[in-house]
Amino acid sequence: MPFKLVVKNTFLILVFFSFTLLSSCSAQNKTSIAPIVEAANHTESYLPSLKGKKIGIVANQTSVIFHKNGHTHLVDSLLKRNINIQKVFSPEHGFRGKADAAEHVANGIDTKTNLPIISLYGNHKKPTAADLKNIDIVIFDIQDVGVRFYTYISTLHYVLEACAENNIPVFVLDRPNPNAHYIDGPMLNPKHSSFVGKHPVPLVYGMTIGEYAKMINGEQWLKNGIQCDLTVIPLKNYTHQSKYHLAIRPSPNLPNDQAINLYPSLGFFEGTPINAGRGTEFQFQRYGSSLFPKADFTYIPKANFGSKYPKDQNKTCYGVDLSLEFHQNKVNIKWLVDAYNKYPKKEDFFGKTFTIHAGDTLLEQQLKNGLTAKEIENSWKKDLEAFKLIRQKYLMYN
Repeated sequence: MPFKLVVKNTFLILVFFSFTLLSSCSAQNKTSIAPIVEAANHTESYLPSLKGKKIGIVANQTSVIFHKNGHTHLVDSLLKRNINIQKVFSPEHGFRGKADAAEHVANGIDTKTNLPIISLYGNHKKPTAADLKNIDIVIFDIQDVGVRFYTYISTLHYVLEACAENNIPVFVLDRPNPNAHYIDGPMLNPKHSSFVGKHPVPLVYGMTIGEYAKMINGEQWLKNGIQCDLTVIPLKNYTHQSKYHLAIRPSPNLPNDQAINLYPSLGFFEGTPINAGRGTEFQFQRYGSSLFPKADFTYIPKANFGSKYPKDQNKTCYGVDLSLEFHQNKVNIKWLVDAYNKYPKKEDFFGKTFTIHAGDTLLEQQLKNGLTAKEIENSWKKDLEAFKLIRQKYLMYN
């Protein structure tokens, strides 16, 4: 065969295979980009069970049904469908999500629906028998971010426990976890269980809130090993590697995807004097202190939405800007190590809540002993492997 013809035929073959490969990739992409459907959205999965029942709802500003023109709050949507909602239970930050972290949230009446709101924060974290009187079913629908010290999973625990004690079924409407793509961080020692972390799980546990509810129930972590009549309404088109943008901030100081991704690594600062961006518009996307050595990057925390009294209020903080940091696939402890090394008053670095954020006293000791970030992160491996075996039993998605 002439050389020119060989070249021409080879070129045509390459074009054919390239076209075939592109067509195959395109088909795969069309399959893989099917939109995630939140459980609240496929109402046919749970509405029939609610008809004719008296309903309590655990909800906040993230409890919505999405549609092409925006979203409608789940409570409003169910009322329009003549579902008999008796009362709303609200977690930390309140029903409309406007309260500061750790701020007292009072009971009240929702001005839009006139429904009674019962706060499950402060001194009243667990619904009482009186709270649940005349309730047939409780719906739990709150957006989680997959971090142990984010208190919505503690609220979930107490709701499951109270409902189990009062023989009331719970429906958890599942939502994606934006930090479900990895499992990492120190394990909680049960001796340090608190509302800031109740269960023996790593800091980042890689489960949706529905899967987590199944684990609480299945591992008999509720009081006296009691178990709840639990139904999890699943997501559609979701895997733990799915990228998910939160259209509504889950709490006042997690304003965007970057903050949510960095939160597991920077949340340790909550138990220290270090400012993690509260009092700015870049919460959990920077850290600094007025006592750090002078640096090029500075900012001044001021009272704002979600942070009435930020650390180092109205003072110049010298610190580190992480607003453009790469997407994290781990709990990055290097920033905590850096802050500890920079802070001049070592004796004041560890506050009253540091241990409950860390889950144990070990992390504090490791920092005091001068361990590197890599050495600290390597110390988690054994516990993480053991947890993965427990987690596997409750997974609903790949």
